Amino acid sequence: MELGNSPDPVPSWIPVSGHALRHVGIHFDAVRAIGMLGEEIAYEVMQFTDFQAGPIVRSGIGERSMYFLLAPGTAAGYRWPPGVEAMSRRAGVDAFVGVPALEGVTWPLDWRSRPTAEDPFVDAALLHAMAWLRAQEGAR
Repeated sequence: MELGNSPDPVPSWIPVSGHALRHVGIHFDAVRAIGMLGEEIAYEVMQFTDFQAGPIVRSGIGERSMYFLLAPGTAAGYRWPPGVEAMSRRAGVDAFVGVPALEGVTWPLDWRSRPTAEDPFVDAALLHAMAWLRAQEGAR
C-alpha cells in the first residue's frame, strides 16, 4: 500500500484521478451482482458492518452492477446465486474491473463503500450469506 492524500493508507490499485481498469485476481477478486439485486446486497452488507463494508464499486451504466472487491483468491471458493458472478483467476475468468479514484470526477463509476485500512476488502463469507439471503427473498 502507498499513502495517498487521505489520512488512511490508500491501496496502490486505486487511481489518483478518474478511473482505471484493474486485472481481477492480482490485487483483488471481485463479485458482480447485477441491478437491484446488487443494490440490495450492498445495503445488507453495509448495514451488517455498520457501514464499514470494505470496497464496493457501483457502475452507473448498462446493467448498473455492483462490484464487491474481495481478497485475492477468495471469490471462487463459494457457489454464488443466480445474478451474482465470481470474478477471479481461480474461477477461470480473465476479467477487468473499473476502479474509481477516491476523489474527483469518476463517472460512470463511484464508491458505494470505500476500502479502509481496517477493511481493505469485503468479507467473502458475509457477502456470500447476504447474496443468498437477498436472492432467496427475491425469488419469493
